[in-house]
Amino acid sequence: MTRTVNIHEAKTQLSKLIDAALKGERIVIAKAGNPLVTLTALKRPKRILGLAKGRGKVTDEFFQPLPADVIEAFEDSR
Repeated sequence: MTRTVNIHEAKTQLSKLIDAALKGERIVIAKAGNPLVTLTALKRPKRILGLAKGRGKVTDEFFQPLPADVIEAFEDSR
Protein backbone atom coordinates (compact mmCIF):
# COMPACT_ATOMS: atom_id res chain seq x y z
CA MET A 1 0.00 0.00 0.00
CA THR A 2 1.27 3.48 -0.85
CA ARG A 3 0.29 6.68 0.92
CA THR A 4 1.19 10.16 -0.36
CA VAL A 5 1.55 13.03 2.13
CA ASN A 6 2.67 16.62 1.72
CA ILE A 7 5.82 17.97 3.40
CA HIS A 8 3.92 19.80 6.15
CA GLU A 9 2.03 16.66 7.13
CA ALA A 10 5.25 14.64 7.00
CA LYS A 11 6.92 17.07 9.42
CA THR A 12 4.04 17.02 11.87
CA GLN A 13 3.34 13.28 11.63
CA LEU A 14 6.88 11.92 11.17
CA SER A 15 6.74 9.41 14.05
CA LYS A 16 3.46 7.94 12.79
CA LEU A 17 4.78 7.79 9.23
CA ILE A 18 7.92 5.98 10.39
CA ASP A 19 5.78 3.45 12.29
CA ALA A 20 3.71 2.89 9.14
CA ALA A 21 6.86 2.41 7.05
CA LEU A 22 8.20 -0.10 9.58
CA LYS A 23 4.97 -2.05 9.14
CA GLY A 24 5.58 -2.25 5.39
CA GLU A 25 3.67 0.76 4.11
CA ARG A 26 5.32 2.86 1.40
CA ILE A 27 5.14 6.58 2.14
CA VAL A 28 5.65 9.14 -0.64
CA ILE A 29 6.38 12.71 0.45
CA ALA A 30 5.28 15.32 -2.06
CA LYS A 31 5.51 19.08 -2.53
CA ALA A 32 2.60 20.77 -4.30
CA GLY A 33 1.40 17.33 -5.36
CA ASN A 34 4.73 16.36 -6.97
CA PRO A 35 6.35 13.28 -5.42
CA LEU A 36 9.82 14.05 -4.05
CA VAL A 37 10.99 11.19 -1.83
CA THR A 38 9.91 7.80 -0.58
CA LEU A 39 10.00 6.80 3.09
CA THR A 40 10.64 3.08 3.46
CA ALA A 41 12.04 0.90 6.22
CA LEU A 42 15.61 -0.34 5.93
CA LYS A 43 16.10 -4.06 5.72
CA ARG A 44 18.58 -5.01 8.40
CA PRO A 45 20.38 -8.32 8.15
CA LYS A 46 19.41 -10.75 10.87
CA ARG A 47 22.21 -11.18 13.38
CA ILE A 48 23.33 -14.75 13.87
CA LEU A 49 25.01 -15.45 17.18
CA GLY A 50 28.13 -17.58 17.06
CA LEU A 51 28.79 -16.88 13.39
CA ALA A 52 32.55 -16.48 14.00
CA LYS A 53 32.82 -19.34 16.48
CA GLY A 54 36.08 -21.22 16.02
CA ARG A 55 37.61 -18.63 13.69
CA GLY A 56 39.92 -17.06 16.26
CA LYS A 57 42.11 -18.22 19.05
CA VAL A 58 42.96 -16.51 22.33
CA THR A 59 46.30 -17.74 23.61
CA ASP A 60 47.81 -17.44 27.10
CA GLU A 61 50.08 -14.71 25.74
CA PHE A 62 47.02 -12.47 25.49
CA PHE A 63 46.63 -12.49 29.28
CA GLN A 64 50.26 -11.68 30.15
CA PRO A 65 51.07 -8.33 31.80
CA LEU A 66 52.23 -5.56 29.49
CA PRO A 67 55.98 -4.93 29.28
CA ALA A 68 57.25 -2.04 31.41
CA ASP A 69 58.21 0.09 28.39
CA VAL A 70 54.65 -0.12 27.01
CA ILE A 71 53.18 0.89 30.37
CA GLU A 72 55.63 3.81 30.56
CA ALA A 73 54.67 4.93 27.07
CA PHE A 74 51.00 5.07 28.09
CA GLU A 75 51.79 6.90 31.32
CA ASP A 76 54.05 9.43 29.56
CA SER A 77 51.38 10.27 27.01
CA ARG A 78 49.12 11.89 29.65
